[in-house]
Amino acid sequence: MSVLDAPVSAAAPAAPTTGLTPVFVRLKLALLRNGLRQSGGRRAAFIASLVFSLLLAAGQVLGLVLLRGNEHAGTVVVLLTGIVALGWAVLPLFFPSGDDTLDPTRLVMLPLRPEPLIRALLVSSMVGIGPLFTLCLVVGSVLALAHGAAGVVFAVLAVPLTMLLCVALSRAVATANVQLLNSRKGRDLAVLSGLVIAVGIQFVNFGAQRLGQAGGLSSLDPAAGVVRWLPGASAVASVDAASDGAYGVAVAQLLVTVGALVALMWMWQRSLVKLMTAPDGSTLAAAEPTREKASGRGGLSALLPEGRTATVMQRSLRYVARDPKTKAAWVTALAVGAIVPLLNALQGTGSVYFACFAAGMLGMQMYNQFGQDTSAFWMVALTISSPRDAYVELRARALVLLLLTLPFTLLVCGVTAAMIGDWRSLPGALGLSFALLGSMLATGAVASALFPYSIPQEGAFKNVVPGQGGLAWISILGGMLAAGLLSAPVIVPTIWMHVTDHHDALWLMVPGGLVYGALLVWAGLRIAAGRTANRLPEILAAVSKG
Repeated sequence: MSVLDAPVSAAAPAAPTTGLTPVFVRLKLALLRNGLRQSGGRRAAFIASLVFSLLLAAGQVLGLVLLRGNEHAGTVVVLLTGIVALGWAVLPLFFPSGDDTLDPTRLVMLPLRPEPLIRALLVSSMVGIGPLFTLCLVVGSVLALAHGAAGVVFAVLAVPLTMLLCVALSRAVATANVQLLNSRKGRDLAVLSGLVIAVGIQFVNFGAQRLGQAGGLSSLDPAAGVVRWLPGASAVASVDAASDGAYGVAVAQLLVTVGALVALMWMWQRSLVKLMTAPDGSTLAAAEPTREKASGRGGLSALLPEGRTATVMQRSLRYVARDPKTKAAWVTALAVGAIVPLLNALQGTGSVYFACFAAGMLGMQMYNQFGQDTSAFWMVALTISSPRDAYVELRARALVLLLLTLPFTLLVCGVTAAMIGDWRSLPGALGLSFALLGSMLATGAVASALFPYSIPQEGAFKNVVPGQGGLAWISILGGMLAAGLLSAPVIVPTIWMHVTDHHDALWLMVPGGLVYGALLVWAGLRIAAGRTANRLPEILAAVSKG
């Protein structure tokens, strides 16, 4: 009797799951150990990260212990714990490949049941530098708040509950979005990460300045009152309430964490079952027939000049809308370019000339134009046979930048002037922005031809392939320094008009900066076109390394 004729009952039994948790913990440790054996550099990076994290954790614990007895200790600890829990929730979205050892898609073919699997994943997720740092932070938090026997009892319960909640929250979010994160469109979360980081840094700076002006930590009490009842911080807040004798409030806050943990485990299990049993797009035929595209020009195409210029502009606009790396760069530039002048204006310490920061951030998008195409640049290179072809290609790319940048620059300058109330300086800021934008487009075009480098497709925060970091620094920093020098003919007279109190003549800077910037763009494109046509093989080799 052949194997195919064997009865179903003779099939091998499913693997037992009674000892799944220790197996997963040993697997995590083995993978970590084997990964460190790959190279000395990796071991050095891990040891450095571990030492830095432990030193930082020790400093945090010491600082929290010193807060013990302070009237604002509860406010600081609750807000800090809430921020840590938020970090556990969002980091899987920003760094989806940060822990490949616990990717549930790698376990799809194994005969594992959901309940033992999530327990094993939950416990094995406690192994690592991140959980160790969080544990130190939580322990330091309860040490700062626990007073009396009741406070100690609630502290003993709060530490494991908070740790379990943070890890379960992280894994539930990662599992629910794992198919999205592994897809091409899911990599657009790099846009969100860049935006959050850019906005977050500015708001942290703004909040720290306002905190100092508002009279200290007491201004944070209203926010802490809300965060106390959120699952990420409610368990630690219960220690504070129990120490003050509010036992009913402490029990309620502890139950909030317990209820959230149960809900997260249930949602995690459902997502895991769906992930490991439902078919994905790779096993299904296309659900919809291919749509026939109408012939002829329509939409944006009808507004663009015909020929190569329209083709290149549409391609560049599609990069902005669809390519994750290009979109991330644009969104970050737009966000930072608006936040810096507007937040300074909101604080009353800014200047209209801070609006030039918007033009500078957006002008940087002209650098490494060919690297954005990666290995697909060979198709573009086939269409360039002369400096004229290269000029039209670069001109179209610059027109896309101007199409998006000029309205945004006008908007930021106008809003900044309105917030500050300094309309007299608006013409000078506009003229300087136009000149700066023109100089950066010119130097960016030349740098794209002389110092091209490849942009890797994997990794949201990898913008240069290994070995080309020097080219990137030369291209961007050298180009920006050259752009600053080229803008001097507009910067100098603008400063002179302010110093000599000739504010009425600042309006001359608007047409002057516009014309001067246009001349710079024209000259830069002409120079870059010849370099591009002569260096096509070198450019193609440089941008195809990713």
